[in-house]
Amino acid sequence: MANRETAFFEITPEVLLKAYACGIFPMAESAEDPALYWIEPEMRGVIPLEGFHVPGRLKRTLRSTPFQVFVDRDFEGVIEGCAEPKHDRTRTWINARIRRIYRALYDAGHCHTVEVYEGETLVGGLYGVSLGRAFFGESMFHRARDASKIALVHLIARLKAGRYRLLDTQFVTEHLRSFGAVEVPKRRYHRLLDEAIVGEADFAALPLDRPVTGEEALAIVGG
Repeated sequence: MANRETAFFEITPEVLLKAYACGIFPMAESAEDPALYWIEPEMRGVIPLEGFHVPGRLKRTLRSTPFQVFVDRDFEGVIEGCAEPKHDRTRTWINARIRRIYRALYDAGHCHTVEVYEGETLVGGLYGVSLGRAFFGESMFHRARDASKIALVHLIARLKAGRYRLLDTQFVTEHLRSFGAVEVPKRRYHRLLDEAIVGEADFAALPLDRPVTGEEALAIVGG
């Protein structure tokens, strides 16, 4: 973690990508604090792409939901949703610098969103960073039941279709654990990372110009 004196150094998209390649990522203490700190957990959360588990009820929801799922249409809407206070978290780590840095990374094609809509309303989603064959999940949100879970299933489908090797979740929550997320020690994580950032994956392996259905996503993830 950076000290207070280095927490205000400029972070460009290039610096951020190099940090991810080294296994570190930035966070803020709160939305009001302009400082950013480099984080490198001793135990890292990952979801093995071949071990992803979709609970039975969620499979039924994916097949019957009226939601539509798109990617890369509304970065600002997604990061705003991720920054909203939640019932179990009244403060967010997404400050103005985080928004600006990841917007620049999005414009450069290295940050992507998965967006869940009910009609024209954005009701859930997630965003993360793509580098080589690794995807680094940053944050997710929902305003309708199961919307963030649906976004995660669609992300997994897109990563598998695009020949990604690693999905980094940073930390493991009970929510993510139900989908097969595990903690790995830092040394093992770096081995996985070194293998994944070599070569190229294709986030656009599934269509970008139309919604992907739940049936399509489940067919890819093995649901």
